[in-house]
This record gives sequence, structure tokens and C-alpha cells, in this order.
Amino acid sequence: MGLRISLLTAGLIAGCSSSTLPDASIQVAPAQDAASPVVQAVTFTTSDGADLRAYVRGAGDLSPRPLIVEFSPYGGNGIPDFGPAYNHVFVHARGTGESTGQWSAEGPQDQQDVSDFLAWACTQPWSNGHIGLYGFSASAIAVYNSMHLPLACVDAAALMAGTNELYRDLLYPGGIPNVVPEVVVGVSVGIPIMQSSGARFRAGQSPIDPILAGLGLQLIAAQVFAHDTEDDYWLDRTQRAGPNHFPVLADTGFYDVESRGPFESFRMLRALGETVHLRVFGAHDGFPAHTPGPFPDFQRWFDHYLLHVDNGVEAEPAVKMLIGDGSYQSQIAGNVTLREADDWPVPGTRWQKLYLDPTRGGGARSINDGQLATSAPSASALQAYPAITSLGPSTDPNTTSAAGAQAAAFLNIFPFFASMSPVEPLSLSYTTPALTSDLEAVGPASLDVFLASALPEADIYAVIADVWPDGTAYAVGIGRLRTTYPNVVAERSRVDGNGEIVQPYPDHSAKTLATPGAMQEYHVEFWPVGNRFLAGHRVRLYLTGAPTYMIPTPDVNVVSVGGDTPSRLLLPMLPGSDLCAATGSAC
Repeated sequence: MGLRISLLTAGLIAGCSSSTLPDASIQVAPAQDAASPVVQAVTFTTSDGADLRAYVRGAGDLSPRPLIVEFSPYGGNGIPDFGPAYNHVFVHARGTGESTGQWSAEGPQDQQDVSDFLAWACTQPWSNGHIGLYGFSASAIAVYNSMHLPLACVDAAALMAGTNELYRDLLYPGGIPNVVPEVVVGVSVGIPIMQSSGARFRAGQSPIDPILAGLGLQLIAAQVFAHDTEDDYWLDRTQRAGPNHFPVLADTGFYDVESRGPFESFRMLRALGETVHLRVFGAHDGFPAHTPGPFPDFQRWFDHYLLHVDNGVEAEPAVKMLIGDGSYQSQIAGNVTLREADDWPVPGTRWQKLYLDPTRGGGARSINDGQLATSAPSASALQAYPAITSLGPSTDPNTTSAAGAQAAAFLNIFPFFASMSPVEPLSLSYTTPALTSDLEAVGPASLDVFLASALPEADIYAVIADVWPDGTAYAVGIGRLRTTYPNVVAERSRVDGNGEIVQPYPDHSAKTLATPGAMQEYHVEFWPVGNRFLAGHRVRLYLTGAPTYMIPTPDVNVVSVGGDTPSRLLLPMLPGSDLCAATGSAC
């Protein structure tokens, strides 16, 4: 069956099980004495002479055990504890933490380090020859990017967040530079380098090593800005097929700052015939209240594939997702429903066409207050809006949620900024009638829009919003595209049963400047949407300014709707969700 449904209850709390989640207590790893952990610093010298510092942690001693290994640029020894049956190995990526050399943002040399270190670690006296790979964010990217190389002794991986294509999934979504993650990563990597000076001195490293590491970070920043198209620099930082065949458990959140990556990695590995499961339980965006996050599943994954515990994890549905009700804030508060499926997108998903209709009456305070209609309007219209920087907390919940507790606290104090209200007066909007039944929009979405801009390069930024009965709208999906990338790669774009492109794959290999004022059709990809629109709510599409967190060149975008230019949204509907019936529309 393509879709299995169960509802999370308030009784589900972290560390406990429920009928809707796997019972982590069915069978656990063999019990061992809960001895105090022993930590040992080790150094691995790479083929080009860099020294990678790693910390090995074991319960009571470092006798041979399966290894849980993490490769991180953030220093410290923060690998989660998966129990006394394992030794835990936390590796400082080259040029970060206490390791020498220069980090290359998960580039070719970093990838070779992963391969070489694993081959070495597999033979060490604290290893029994079996390895599990753990990663979160940058450390997950380190694994994804290295999968085309031999990864010795690896029996399984459990990866939270991360990218399949670093260019598209984090730093240039839609070809638009996303500066905030780069700044956050730079600071997060740079501070541990400075803090490690004492440990470096005790290890006998040269005082010049941290200076070289710092220069490496500056070089990375310059390269990220210099390579603004998806060229070989980025293709070297993309997941590729390779000789490895180990099961992967990937986790992300619908509001994660790099949510697209695990979905695309799942699709890629599945197409290659690999064993891969996907969990959408939260990552950078946090875990919904009363839910345990992905770690119970990670534990059972490692226990099954490294310790041969018969816990049934391999037979569970390949995809499990927590679908929120109406906003990121509502989801993180625990208003979620569990959905299970055999694949992604969920088998049986239908993409509902919703046309941008110039007819006023959508209930918004926007420039045009248009409607989303299930049939194309016969009359055409031109509608303009200013393409200027929008307010990130309103229009970009994915990046905002990555700030964690600080962002949540700010939005709890100032909920106005969590809604679309601050940007609505400078936006175009299109809204459905109020829904008479609940709808679940889950999957990739796309926008086919006819647009002209005043400048040869402009940004298209689209927001799918859930409009609550009081009229407040919250972003639940974002689509992005720079107008210098008008073409799609057909063979890599996803189409539905009718041949409609429902997940475009823009060609970012080279820029094509637009002719100012010339109308052109663009295919805008939305990152995976996962929202339950409740009865009484409405679906709304905004066209607004991109939250680049910089000051862009002021521009004006003009959208053509209706007639010969039927701009439209393709919204994924899970089986059982009928938008036409819920809006009383003929389809």
C-alpha cells in the first residue's frame, strides 16, 4: 500500500514509544556494564601530510567494538552516544578543530580524507571491523559527498539533514545566493579553530597551522561567491554513485534549512537499488513537541545493521513523515500527523493545478488580492510588484528555523513577524476559497509563471501560505529562481502521469540574461512541502521579494496571468485529499 496513516497522540514523549512509532524497546543491543567512558585522542596522517585529530570514546575501555564515526568541521567531541556496545569516533575535518591543513567545504580532498580515515580506523585495535556513519548537517554532507569513493568496513549510515547537491540544497537555491548559512558555517568553524590553540600546542603543531586554517576559510568564502553558477566546483561537492552498498537512514524536516537534500538523496539511492529509508522528523528546524526526533530510529538502525539485532527496522515503511498543521510554529508545538509510505513522492499523489486569477476577492491586503482558481481565467492581466528584500522570518521559515531556540523565542515574543503580514502589502497574492475539509499537501511543488523584469537579472520568490480563519497567513513552502536560469533539464525534472513538470530541475550551468521588459515563462521549484490545511483555512500563493539578507538592486517584476499566459501553481495532494471538492470548484 502506498500510504499508511496514523495520528500522533499527546502521550508520545521523547524516549517513549507509541502505536504510531516503532517500539524501540522490542529488542535492544546486548547489555553491557555502564562503565565510565574512556576517551583517547588519536592522529591520522593523510597522504598529503595533514594530521587529522580524532577522539575515540568507549565504555570502560577501548576494546574492539563496532565504530560510530562522525566527520565534523566544528571541533569538540559532540558525537551522540549510541550506547556501550559501540566505540564512538569524532574526527575533526582537515583545517578545522585541531586538525591541520585547509578545509575545502566538503570538497575532493575532504572526501578523500573520509575514505582514507575509514580504511585506517577499520584496522585499529579499538575496531572490530564494522563501522556505522553518523552525520548532522556538515558531517552528513561529508558522508553524502564521499559515497563515490570506497568507504571501508561501513555497514550502515544514519544522517540528519545534509545536502545531495550543495549548490542547490543550501548555498544557491534556485540560483539565488543564500548568504546566511555561509556566514553561520564560517563562524561555527572559525571559533573552534581559535579555541583549539592550546590543544594544538600540546600536540606539537606549528603556530602557523591555525593561521593557514583561517586563510582556508577565507578562500572558501571567496570561492563560493566566485562560483555563482553550478560549475565543476559545485559538481565536486555533489553526491554521486560509487562502489558502496550499505543501508542509509536519512532524516530531515520540512522546515529544515537544507530540507531538499535528504529527499533527493533518498530518490537517488532508491533508483540505484540501495536500501534507504527516509524520516521527516525534524533536524535543524527542531523536533515537534511530544515526539522523540529521529534518534530512536537511528539507534535501532545501527543496532540492526552493526549488532545484528532483530528489531524489524528493515521491514518498516521506507518513508515516515510528520506533517504539521498550518505553520512552522504550530508544527514545532506538536500539532502533527504521522504519515507512512513506501516511496517519495507518496504513491498516488496528484498535483492540483491552481491558476493565478486576477479577479479580486482573496481576502488579502496585497497589491492585487487575486484568487487561486482550479480553471484558467479567460481574460489576461499584467500585475506588477516590487522585487526588494523581504523580511526573512516571514517569508523564509527554513532559514529562520535554523536559528533554533533563539528564533523560536523571538517569534513567540513577536508573532507578527512569523506571519506574512509584514510583506503582504508589497506582494502579489492569490487565494482559494475557504476549505470545507482538511487537505494534505505533501510533495514537491512547482510554479509555472510568465514574468518580465525591469533588469536583465531578477529573483522570483514564491511562498505557499496557509491562511488561518482569522486571516493570518503563514509560509509553509518556498520556491526560488533567478531569472538568468530560464531553462530546465528535462531528463532530471519530475513529471506526473500527465507529463506535467511537477518538480523542475533548472539548468544552473550558465546564465542567460533576460531582456528587460520581455515576458518569459519560468518553472520555479519549491522545496518539499508538508502541510495539513485544515477545514476553514485557505491556500494562498505570494509573489514577493527574496529574503537575500542583503540589499539587492531595486527591481520591478511584472506577472502575466490568464488568457494566453496561464500562470499556475501545481500543488501536491496526498491520496484522499480533494482540493476541488474542498473548495466547491469544478475541475
